[in-house]
Amino acid sequence: MDKIKKIFASQLLEVKAIKLQPNNPFTWASGWKSPFYCDNRKTLSFPRLRSFVKLELCHLIQAEFPEAEAVAGVATGAIAQGALVADQLGLPFCYVRSKAKDHGMQNLIEGEVKAGAKVVVVEDLISTGGSSLKAVEALRQAGVEVVGMVASYTYGFPVAEEAFREAGVRLVTLTDYEAVVEQAAQTGYIKEEDKAVLAEWRKSPSTWKQE
Repeated sequence: MDKIKKIFASQLLEVKAIKLQPNNPFTWASGWKSPFYCDNRKTLSFPRLRSFVKLELCHLIQAEFPEAEAVAGVATGAIAQGALVADQLGLPFCYVRSKAKDHGMQNLIEGEVKAGAKVVVVEDLISTGGSSLKAVEALRQAGVEVVGMVASYTYGFPVAEEAFREAGVRLVTLTDYEAVVEQAAQTGYIKEEDKAVLAEWRKSPSTWKQE
């Protein structure tokens, strides 16, 4: 397993950005029920960890998408991370709303990005991939070229992987579900019975705990 994946997974656990509630599952925006929740935004409250995420996302972009001419964050979770990354790389920044404003300029994309520019999208977390790919589509409709996406974390669901393939978007992440669960088990953050619950959920997250 990649060293950075392990390190970041451990850091997420250390700041309690990972929550496990098998008996009181979370409800995601997609409507899915989940015993597992990852809140990457907590990393913004810890200066060293915030800097780590910023620099490692920059390293991903430089290694995987060196042609990027601008950075776009996905609202709201990745606005701060995207701005930090763009500042570090010295690139223009914009962010994509989940829907256009209903007043003022009624913008869907905030900031300025030139038509034809090669843009890398920054996201905080990938679950089903729906909101992330909506942002990609908005950027494409604005006439820019999306060269790829970087994110802090992904659950790695097949439905998301298929959606990214169909959209023609390459996704690279700092860490993922497997790394987090492995580190959580090694450190005692989760119990053996918790692993069984998570494994059962992962088989069919869209129907888990639902009638």
